[in-house]
Order: sequence, then structure tokens, then C-alpha cells
Amino acid sequence: MARSSNFTRRPEVGERDALLTTCPVPRHGGYMAAEVEQFDGSYRRQGCPKCLWEALNLAPIGSDARAQAAAMKRAERVNALLVGSGISPRFRECTLENYRTEGNAAMVSALETCRQYVERFEEHYAAGRCLLLLGNVGTGKTHLASAMAQALIRQHLAAVVITTAGEVIRVAKEAMDRKAGYTERDVLNELAGFDLLVLDEVGAQAGTEYERGLLHEVIDRRYQSVLPTILISNLCAADLAKYIGDRALDRLRQGGGLRAGFTWESLRRRA
Repeated sequence: MARSSNFTRRPEVGERDALLTTCPVPRHGGYMAAEVEQFDGSYRRQGCPKCLWEALNLAPIGSDARAQAAAMKRAERVNALLVGSGISPRFRECTLENYRTEGNAAMVSALETCRQYVERFEEHYAAGRCLLLLGNVGTGKTHLASAMAQALIRQHLAAVVITTAGEVIRVAKEAMDRKAGYTERDVLNELAGFDLLVLDEVGAQAGTEYERGLLHEVIDRRYQSVLPTILISNLCAADLAKYIGDRALDRLRQGGGLRAGFTWESLRRRA
């Protein structure tokens, strides 16, 4: 039996810390209020599920009670998508607004490309339009990718997942073990199903024939399904073509695929 997911996870629920809570509405009685993990690292105590259900289904349309309940359900969905996105704690506070360009024209251009990708995502999603973030180490590529992922989750409830090429390769190789409980096909099918896949650190691996073939198939599966991919690499376009192959790069470029170049020196080195 395959795992439910190799690249996402659900928010942790502290069932052991659940409290037997009495609802203020007498007919609702008591419920076990567990703590649910939030994207910012905190935990939130659950409210009465019967109150929420009644507000969503029985409260008058247009009422404050129904609006508040709908907002709560949406917030829960956003939190679940953020927790499952793969955005690491280091990058969860990254936004498009706090990316510092320092007046550098190339940085301003890269930021604007990413901002426009978010603002026109419905159009890009319909076209399966991809985005390449290519250039030097330490220039903020993962910051911007994490910021875009957050924005798209919050604005569109998009299923966005960030993972590294190395992690994809590791998970796929583990599938060769019969005890893994999943197959390489399961891995490819899952990666082909997200609304947006952000594939980081492409080119940082050994570049064996198996690795190149696997990454090409991931890209091709999403291309065939007309789904967008953001690819991040420290390689230039010419070297990236050698690494993943011309056909894979052509698929990323097709349909007006976008690219942002990160040509300035490392911000970490400068700091």
C-alpha cells in the first residue's frame, strides 16, 4: 500500500494534549479540543465542531455567523496547505514585500518577474506556464520561490509544494526497496498532481543518467498535464540544458515560459 504522500504532511494534532471542553451551547455538550499545529510554529486549540457546522450550514446566508465560520474554514485550509507545502522554517517569513533589492536593477527585475507570476497566476496556471529562477548561489531564489508559494496558497488555495531535486531522487531511489510501500510510479504521479511544483537545487546532484532521466520525467509528466513548474538552479541556461536535457528545458520554456536571472553576488557573502 502506497504512502499517502512522500512530499507533503498534515498539521500535527496534539491529541494527547486534548482537553475535554464544554461548549457554551448546552445542546452541544462536551468535545475533545485538541491543539493543531500552525504554519508559524504555534498551536491553536480547536473550537466546538458542532458550532462550526451549524454556522456553516444552518446560519442565514449573509449573516455574520456564517461569514465568520466560512473564514475559519478557509483559514484552516490555508494553514493545512502551508504546513504541507514544504516551505522550511527558515523561509516561512519570506514575502515578496520583504525581499530587499537595494536598488539593484537586476534584483528589481527578478522581483517583478516573480510578482507578476503571482498576480497573473490564473492565466499562467491555465497555460501550464513555467518559471525558471537561474543564477548565482545566495541571491534569494529560494526566498522568492517561498514567497510566491505562500502568496498563491493564501490567494488561490493552490496546492503548492517546494522540494529539492535531491529529495525527489532520494525518494524515488527508496522506492526500489520493496519494503518502501510505494513505487517510483507513485512518486511521479504525486509530483504530477500538485497545482504548482517548485523544484529547487536542480544541478546540485551528481547528474547520473538515472537522475537526469528521473527529473526529465517529472518535468514531462507535468508538461503533459499542462501544469506549471518553477525550477530553481545555480546553473545558467546552457548548463541546465546539459544537465536535464534540451527536451526538458524546451518543455519548461514552451507556452511563453518565463525566466529570471540572478547574476549578482551572494547576499550571504556580502553580509
